[in-house]
Amino acid sequence: MIPRPNLLSDLSASYELTSGAAVSGPDDLVEAVRLALPVLDLRPGDAGAVDLRHDPTLGPEAYRLVVGSRGVEITAGDRAGAFYAGQSLHQLLPHASYRSAFSAEAAWIVPGVRIEDAPRFSWRGLHLDVARHFFPKREVLRLVDLMATHKLNRLHLHLVDDQGWRVESRAYPRLHEVSSHRSRTATNHYREPETYDEIPHGGHYSLDDLAEIAAYARARAVTVVPEIDVPGHAQAILAAYPEFGSSDEDYKVLERWGITPAILSPMPPTVEFLTTIFDELIGAIGETPYVHIGGDEVVLDHWAASPEITAYRDSLGLSSMGELQAWFLRRLADVLADRGARAVVWDEAFVSGELRHDTLVMPWRGMSVGRRAAAAGHEVIATPVFPLYFDYAESASADEPVAIGDTITVADVAAFSPAPDDWSEEERSRVVGAQAQLWSERIPDARTLDYRAWPRACALAEVAWSGSAGSDFPARLTEHLGRLDAIGVEYRPLDGPKPWQRRRPHRPAVVRVADVMTRLDSMTHDAESTRPSV
Repeated sequence: MIPRPNLLSDLSASYELTSGAAVSGPDDLVEAVRLALPVLDLRPGDAGAVDLRHDPTLGPEAYRLVVGSRGVEITAGDRAGAFYAGQSLHQLLPHASYRSAFSAEAAWIVPGVRIEDAPRFSWRGLHLDVARHFFPKREVLRLVDLMATHKLNRLHLHLVDDQGWRVESRAYPRLHEVSSHRSRTATNHYREPETYDEIPHGGHYSLDDLAEIAAYARARAVTVVPEIDVPGHAQAILAAYPEFGSSDEDYKVLERWGITPAILSPMPPTVEFLTTIFDELIGAIGETPYVHIGGDEVVLDHWAASPEITAYRDSLGLSSMGELQAWFLRRLADVLADRGARAVVWDEAFVSGELRHDTLVMPWRGMSVGRRAAAAGHEVIATPVFPLYFDYAESASADEPVAIGDTITVADVAAFSPAPDDWSEEERSRVVGAQAQLWSERIPDARTLDYRAWPRACALAEVAWSGSAGSDFPARLTEHLGRLDAIGVEYRPLDGPKPWQRRRPHRPAVVRVADVMTRLDSMTHDAESTRPSV
């Protein structure tokens, strides 16, 4: 079973579950278990093969599952706990139960078992970059299903970057009319001469699409965390609305990878613009506890060169542009707080200056800066490049499809500790979870997304749910791959890619992840070091 339950005891008796069996209990818990087990087509009734009870003392997302000769008993702390109990019950069934079609007369022998389970971390996330390459709604919904199967519960959607804007705005329609597409896309390897495919690329989600994605995810115990990355990574925004920029330059949606000096102005009209965008997002998603506002890789040159912005900074009593960036992000966090949402930022925003106390920090540049953020009182979501950037190759081999660098393996992810033992107890208590990043510069389509995400995300699920991977994780993973086969996931085989998965070859050893981590960690000690790829 993946992720590993806290307690799993085998019992002597088993039980035969048949399609259409009855399920009883509180309506919300019944609905959650039915959703987790579509293969069984469970029918609500007064008493049944599956009996559900609510016990809030178990805590959020917790459950107890007992299978014996009299049937299945589930006790859940909340609806999410019932849903996860259903997912665990599903994993007790044969792999064929994960296929979309099955016999209407299907009967499944469920082994006798007692499971008592609750997550170690509340944030168990996957980040999907839909800005560099757009993924249609159907692929996002499929990813939600796969996350739910693995008890992952935060889908972080990176909705904007220099290379594209991906959500409808009725207040500022040029965002989806102009900023959602580019005329071509870079195809060169890192540090090689620029080449392009000369093929237009684009797409965006309507607000109705976003509402659908959020509702679909919510039903499966997944929270959508939208990201509007500011004030940098703004070239696509400025291609549509240059008046919110900090210079007189003309912009078009960026066609190459990397970042640019394009930056939003910190002036009040920009805050008003972003407030309207936040209102549209929250209006579509519904009440949401988190909105990510970026704050990473910000090039402040245009601010420094602007007399108007310099005068504005001085009027606020600030002494540096880094302090102005921190003020700008705090102002946006205040806007979100007024709407019931907490701001989430990348670690540069923490390094640049004082954040709101309730802002969550994602230390992508390493756990050292994450520890400093935790010591300062911020809740932290572990997101370090190593080992949680899944756009890195899984081996230093030209057999791999092209990746930004190498190497991050399943074993690397399984060995990761989101709350390291050498941190103080107080620092460890502020680590709320872990999240893997799927940056899409080199993930152009759904098949590559499958290859990059799985089975490394299985290891993430284990670590984020259980706190660490069990010694038997490799054996359980080998068994679990049969479930992914039945679902139709085109994951990377443990012994290397299949011939058709190799495609455009990787350039091994050009970017080594160990070297990257050394450089990034050194940068986190300089509040002005915000431009690693300019």
